[in-house]
Amino acid sequence: MGYDVIIIGGSFAGLSAAMQLARARRDVLILDTSTPRNRYAVKSHGFPGQDGQKPAAIAATLRAELSAYATVQIRGAEAKAASQQGDGFVVSLSNGEEITTRRLVLAYGVRDTLPDLPGLRERWGASVLHCPYCHGYELNRQPMGVLARNELAMHQAMLLPDWGPTTLFTQGTFEPTHDQRQTLAKRGAIVEEVPIIGLVGPAPVLEAVRLADGREVPLAGLFIAPQTAPSNDLGAMLGCETKNGPTGPYLAVDGMQATSVPGVFAAGDLASPMPNATLAAAAGVLAGGAAHRSLIFDPDLTEAA
Repeated sequence: MGYDVIIIGGSFAGLSAAMQLARARRDVLILDTSTPRNRYAVKSHGFPGQDGQKPAAIAATLRAELSAYATVQIRGAEAKAASQQGDGFVVSLSNGEEITTRRLVLAYGVRDTLPDLPGLRERWGASVLHCPYCHGYELNRQPMGVLARNELAMHQAMLLPDWGPTTLFTQGTFEPTHDQRQTLAKRGAIVEEVPIIGLVGPAPVLEAVRLADGREVPLAGLFIAPQTAPSNDLGAMLGCETKNGPTGPYLAVDGMQATSVPGVFAAGDLASPMPNATLAAAAGVLAGGAAHRSLIFDPDLTEAA
């Protein structure tokens, strides 16, 4: 068997998993396409010890730390397929190469599907945002909005007034009940039923949104709940079970990040209903440790299955 563990995905979760395995002197290969979900964010906030740093800079620091461990390799390669083979797995790369491993850690994240709205995509991660804990403070109490796609918008609209004046744009997709409107009013949030048809300002900056009736509403930030899906089909190929989260499906894992397939672990946004950099790193630590222990206590996947 070629490697003890192959980790697919080289952002916070995958690199954190690799660190645990590296310190156990296990042979580890990280496969990374360098397209993390956070690549659109200028800075990462709320990550202990890294607040205000660029996500790419945090990942670069983690890679530099891993370079001190001789048993870890990082390759800029795309995994196209994976399947069980004997007591381990075989991973097929986009160049046709096949690599074997005893265990797998899936950490390739999710992809976002954004609403089809002029001016939105080029502001994603800068002034069109998904997490107030990550980005709300930097809006400096300026007006902000919530673009509704479903009832999750109610949750966002209730949170946001702590960061600034908030307007919930229903977009014809979510109709707050009378009680919900009263609850929003108590929080100082405004409900706007005329839909947004465009974003105004020199992208990636947002200055206002244009409504269907011609009005412009000044905004410094617009929050949305994008639809998400795994950025790769490997989990499905391997037969990993999924769960439905608020924004889309994710891989089901137990308390130690083990999937439903023996020998396969998953971490990060791919395996959580709550995307968060700190949680992704912590899940990677769990997955790396669990993968290591499985090599010792469950060496034969056939018996484990």
